[in-house]
Amino acid sequence: MKIWSDDIRPAPNGYICCKSVNDAKRVIEHANEPISLIDCDHDLGDFAYDGGDGIKLLDWLAETGRFYPVRIHTMNPVGRENMLRLLERYWK
Repeated sequence: MKIWSDDIRPAPNGYICCKSVNDAKRVIEHANEPISLIDCDHDLGDFAYDGGDGIKLLDWLAETGRFYPVRIHTMNPVGRENMLRLLERYWK
């Protein structure tokens, strides 16, 4: 199962589309098959202000001890920098 978490861009074929962090959490918590990839967006949030959707999802995964392959899609250089910092903190 592949999860696409983005409320603007449509999910590619073969992905389950989640329009919010809460949608993604529900899908992950109730998954009946292994999760092979979580592809999440950061474009919609500012790290200093609200953490951004991708940051919130990765934080939740780390807090709950759930570790899956994660890919970040973003066009925001600041968002990408913040995501890399978060990944370094949790996934060394």
